[in-house]
Amino acid sequence: MTQYLILLAQKHESFRKTELEALAELERVSVDLSHHDDNVPLLYVTLDCEEDARKLIRRSILARSIFEVWGRGNSLDSLHEDVKQRTSHLWPKYKHVSFKFDVISYQGSRTKEEQREIIESFSYVDFDGPIRMRSPEEVFTIVEEYKSKTDMLPSMERRELKDICFGRFIASSQRDIIDQYDLKKRKYIGTTSFDAELALISSNIGLAAPGKIVYDPFAGTGSFLVAASHFGAMALGSDIDGRQIRGTAKSSITTNYSQYNIKSQFLDTFVCDFTHNPLRPSFRLDAIICDPPYGVREGLKVLGSRNAERYADNLPTRLENGDLSHLRPDYIPPKKPYHFDALLDDLLFFAADHLVDNGRLCCWMPTANEDYGERHIPMHPDLNLISNCVQEFNKWSRRLLTYKRYPRGCTASPRPTTKSGRVYKEQFRDKYFRGFAKAKDHESVEWMAESL
Repeated sequence: MTQYLILLAQKHESFRKTELEALAELERVSVDLSHHDDNVPLLYVTLDCEEDARKLIRRSILARSIFEVWGRGNSLDSLHEDVKQRTSHLWPKYKHVSFKFDVISYQGSRTKEEQREIIESFSYVDFDGPIRMRSPEEVFTIVEEYKSKTDMLPSMERRELKDICFGRFIASSQRDIIDQYDLKKRKYIGTTSFDAELALISSNIGLAAPGKIVYDPFAGTGSFLVAASHFGAMALGSDIDGRQIRGTAKSSITTNYSQYNIKSQFLDTFVCDFTHNPLRPSFRLDAIICDPPYGVREGLKVLGSRNAERYADNLPTRLENGDLSHLRPDYIPPKKPYHFDALLDDLLFFAADHLVDNGRLCCWMPTANEDYGERHIPMHPDLNLISNCVQEFNKWSRRLLTYKRYPRGCTASPRPTTKSGRVYKEQFRDKYFRGFAKAKDHESVEWMAESL
């Protein structure tokens, strides 16, 4: 077993551990991530071999790179002592390779002269190969972590060193592809196109991979479809808004697939109301990754009529000339209001029916910071909630909820499902438009029964 250091991105901190856990499961790498700290971008792990280190990091978005630890201490002297004791047998292996040294500091910094002095203090490793600042065969890195301001004494002018590590660079992640998939560079986008970085992270957490089918029932302009296909999955999408699915004469979802040269990973898209999904009950999906509509830009609606009595006979509507109205090219089907809580419940039931055993549902859900509680998280007896990652804004947040489908035939969770015709009296849309000002007590906690 060898110790490694993962250098993490200082962004979306609550997602980092979840993404690495998902990648470890996908790559079948055994690793303990319990030491992860959201406040620190450095994570020490123990792995069986260098190949496992490369596998764990190779498609990560929230990790930057991974290093084989050659030594570690709380001072430069203790670091040198540990390097000599731990890795002296490795020095001859790298004696004649081209190399360079880097210095990375967290919560502190050093001058160029100080960095040079630290690098020269490792002269005892006796590397004779050429120094190359570009494309060396090996990169050796000193990673420093300084104490935070809260840990410093008032009399201290300079931050005190907390931890220092010396390691050999192993591999980089795929964080650089964020720029490639940036929405500003994408040919086909809309007002609801999802952030490229978070779409890629969602696809990692959803275990999108070659040989898997990923479905987005609220596809829009295909942000999650493109992200899943980047990792090799076959993507399938639908949306109630046919305009976004079809695109224009100049651009559409397939335009984006052609732009990224991943068209072979695109299955198809179709127009449908999610509550009337045409997929066969026996059709299985490996993952469902989506961002359900919150009802902010416009109220949530599904196919149907506000006036149920008008269509009580279940017969199609005919015009005065006898033609069926739904066959006209300009036909717009009637819609009725739909609550976001009901949408989430329907989504969980759909996932339980269509996911393969151990398949994943990754869905985004908005919450108001003022009154968020576990009661807001929808549950289903056949789905296990394995993570709840948070992206915080000013007065509200959106959460990436990840569920795993229990194997069929196994004893499921005894918790009851929330699909019972109950919805919160005040929806997220209502809170959003009142600016998340404090509501009356009964508005935020009471339930009301309503037939949907």
